[in-house]
Amino acid sequence: MLRLENLSCGYGPVRAVHSLSLAIAERETLALLGPNGAGKTSTIMAIMGHTTIHGGSILFRGEDITHVPPVKRVELGIALVPEGRLLFSDLSVEDNLTVGGYRHAMARDHTNRQRVYALFPRLAERRAQIASSLSGGEQQMLAMGRALMAEPKLLLIDELSLGLMPKMVDLCFDALAALRKDGVTILLVEQNTTRALDFADQVCVMTSGSLAFSGSAAQTKANDRLFDVFVGAS
Repeated sequence: MLRLENLSCGYGPVRAVHSLSLAIAERETLALLGPNGAGKTSTIMAIMGHTTIHGGSILFRGEDITHVPPVKRVELGIALVPEGRLLFSDLSVEDNLTVGGYRHAMARDHTNRQRVYALFPRLAERRAQIASSLSGGEQQMLAMGRALMAEPKLLLIDELSLGLMPKMVDLCFDALAALRKDGVTILLVEQNTTRALDFADQVCVMTSGSLAFSGSAAQTKANDRLFDVFVGAS
């Protein structure tokens, strides 16, 4: 589904990621872990087309998208749930969802919206409510719902549980499980390493902009030194 080959990227001349290679199979969930400043968010933003590429390539379903504009990447089937949610705070729940699906025909808007509401019944109850008035957990649901309106094949999620109450974290991970069952491929950056390792199939650990470890979730959990040095520091 996705392959990064020796990817180096950053912001202007500053490099945040150095020669990173990783791959995600279709219908797989990969957790990208590591301490703060390791380059995890920069990697996700590179996949979406929002960083400067200094070298290497990004392949999506076999197609080189390294220099494809962000809007085209959405059309190809990549969507992002960004850190901090970045909702349109003065728009309603329903309008935020409409924005998320703007690249598709309006005929599909209703179907996609109902899918989101089935996944997150709270959003259906609050469809006319302004986004800024929602709780933190409800805002995260809306950020996920907005991304789903783009009908993604690959969903990128940056810090799903950050700042959320445990019950809301459970609801969001339950939604991810449902999406995975429906065949959505997921790349998850998550500071709650225990939840990430329990949920993911594969794990990549980054430190200082480079790949430190790649393997299955089971291998990661079994490697005490790796967990303590890299994962536990996130």
